[in-house]
Amino acid sequence: MVKIYTKKGDDGTTGLWYGGRVEKSGLRTDAYGTLDEACSALGVARAMCDDSQEELAADILALQNELFVAGAELATAPEAAGRLEDGISRITAGMVDALDPEIDKYMAHVNLPPKFVIPGGNRLSAQLDVARTIVRRAERAVVRIQLADELASTEILRFLNRASDLVFSMARYADVDFPDLFEGRRKSGEDEE
Repeated sequence: MVKIYTKKGDDGTTGLWYGGRVEKSGLRTDAYGTLDEACSALGVARAMCDDSQEELAADILALQNELFVAGAELATAPEAAGRLEDGISRITAGMVDALDPEIDKYMAHVNLPPKFVIPGGNRLSAQLDVARTIVRRAERAVVRIQLADELASTEILRFLNRASDLVFSMARYADVDFPDLFEGRRKSGEDEE
């Protein structure tokens, strides 16, 4: 049996890739922990995809893998950033640029209203919106790392900004069968006083 506990974190610290320990409440740990949460939320969304949504499920899985790359980068102290590998443990400009056509692919099937979209058109789109908000929270956490001058590369910020846009577009695509929700308000009783 493989034991998953090391007991090293019992003191409230955690180990970084390539050495060093930081507080579990630290900026870096908060950021990659939030990415882990986003990846898990996307996993729930992927599990909700039915047989007609195989491409969406595959794209969600691809994004989950890329979030792990971002997490690995964040779990590395800036002084060890030179040891990271592009696309494996470091986000690249190419990875960011590749998200734009994915966003466009989903948005080509969606007519957005000139109003806010209320999440909850169906279970899948609602779960994708939960994942999107978690990616946004991770982005804010990475901004705090940048403001503390502890971010080795800003590509990760570009990536997270675009990744949340991708998840938004996936959620809207999953909402296509629920056009009334794009109105941004309740249909029944909207004329009541």
